[in-house]
Amino acid sequence: MEEQGKIFTGVLFVIVMICPSGFGHPGYRLKIPNGLNVPNPCFNVGGLWNGVGHNIEIGGGALNPFGKDFLDANGTWTQELCMTDSDSDGKINGLELGDFNCTWFEGQPPMGDATGHPGICEPMDDPKCTEINKDVSCR
Repeated sequence: MEEQGKIFTGVLFVIVMICPSGFGHPGYRLKIPNGLNVPNPCFNVGGLWNGVGHNIEIGGGALNPFGKDFLDANGTWTQELCMTDSDSDGKINGLELGDFNCTWFEGQPPMGDATGHPGICEPMDDPKCTEINKDVSCR
């Protein structure tokens, strides 16, 4: 019986350690404008991209260009991060996230809706986006 308890505790520990990393850091989504409403840029999928700073929709794993820039900004929405075009698609992060004037602060409602994804070059089938998006998973 004691052995079963140890096995259960070990399995529970592994689950607790693995699951949170598989879903990114949802609290970061509140630190950017429209972080809870970033559209999924994958064709024929629709919905929202929950792991905004990651290459997979649910989060976890490698960071996309926006995730790297956000990390470089110490996890803070700044004027510089807003004015950056992290995914090199010709639209600054602020425009894609609905902060057209780069004046949003955490806790405020955004000026507008998110119109794109700041870390995934769009449209995804544009030849200039192919290399940039090579690690993005639309599954």
